[in-house]
Amino acid sequence: MDVVAVGFWGGYFGSVGLMLAGSLAAFARSQQRVALTAALSGLVSTLFVVAYLGWLPISDPAVEARLLAHVAVATSVILGLMLLAMLGLLRNPATARIARVSMVSGAALVLGAGWMMDPHAALAMGSIAAFTVGVAMLVTCVRSARRGDRLAWVAVSGVSFMLIAVSGLSWIALNRDTVPWPVHAVSAVAGMAYLSMMATALWNRYSYLIELREVVTHGASYDPITRMRTHAETGQMVGLAFFRQHDDASRAVGVIVVSIGNLYTLENLHGRTALNHALFVCASRLRRCVPGDVEMGRMGDDGFLLLVRGAAQAPRLIELGRLVANRLARPVVLSTSASPAGLEAGEAHWEAQVGVGVLAASPQVRPSAAVALARAMSRTAWSYASRIAWRDPETGRVAELPTD
Repeated sequence: MDVVAVGFWGGYFGSVGLMLAGSLAAFARSQQRVALTAALSGLVSTLFVVAYLGWLPISDPAVEARLLAHVAVATSVILGLMLLAMLGLLRNPATARIARVSMVSGAALVLGAGWMMDPHAALAMGSIAAFTVGVAMLVTCVRSARRGDRLAWVAVSGVSFMLIAVSGLSWIALNRDTVPWPVHAVSAVAGMAYLSMMATALWNRYSYLIELREVVTHGASYDPITRMRTHAETGQMVGLAFFRQHDDASRAVGVIVVSIGNLYTLENLHGRTALNHALFVCASRLRRCVPGDVEMGRMGDDGFLLLVRGAAQAPRLIELGRLVANRLARPVVLSTSASPAGLEAGEAHWEAQVGVGVLAASPQVRPSAAVALARAMSRTAWSYASRIAWRDPETGRVAELPTD
């Protein structure tokens, strides 16, 4: 092998080493699932690379070709199932069973057909089967991404790089002595990119569970918005916002209070774990949909407070209120188990009974009075079809926000 090619593959194995080191760090933090998935992904991919580069201690070319065919099929099935699990497509037991049976049956069929061929043809068939599984996973990732799963777009990039690496390694395995070094370089770089994309996807997928475990552990003393252990910071945030706007009476302070009316019922039906999970989901949705210049804080046990400084434009407050109401009202499946292994096994189907109060308060108004009024408006909004209440500028009364 060319010295340049060896250098590129050295970079690849260095990436595998970093991934394994990250797995050990995750394991040390008691994140066994994260560590196992990352380590298994790196090791299985490395087995494929080592075998196809011809670095296994096998001198008989026929035996090596037979073994490579089995390695190609086995690693593609394992990585394919891991990818489906990471995307959450194996949560349904029936779907998971169908996927496993289909992939294992297909692998057995390919391997059985390979034994009816000469070793070189069996290796080619195994490589084609691995590439086909990769294409099927790419189609699955694209479909998930188009349904709104942002994590799937990362997986699309990773699987695309994997297909490039599989193609290059298949060329190397089938024509080991005549492959130019650029093929090795492209394959190694694609392999490194694949590992990087998968590591990113794994962290994005399981960091949710890490954070959720903290919320379930600490409960109400852990603020899902500000990541603080007390609610005192919310009061300080309100006072500071009104104080800074006090010298400019023409610029109102936008106060939006979100109240969730069915949290008490949720706790009675499914326990404290489901309640903490619901608060965590609502807080996460708020962080994703609210602009960066909007300050947020926990308000009581059943609500959240949003402050918009200099909210001279009522349309922006109205648009933000509608956005928050729509996002938080989406259904969610909640966990009822406090154990880390059961956090993904959702059993409680729940929709938040959201009420949103939208108020543009003058800086001269007492902050506590403005927040209390917005909170009362949010509770009144529970009885509105739109679930949003505001102060009508024409009548000066609290009313339901118009639909358009």
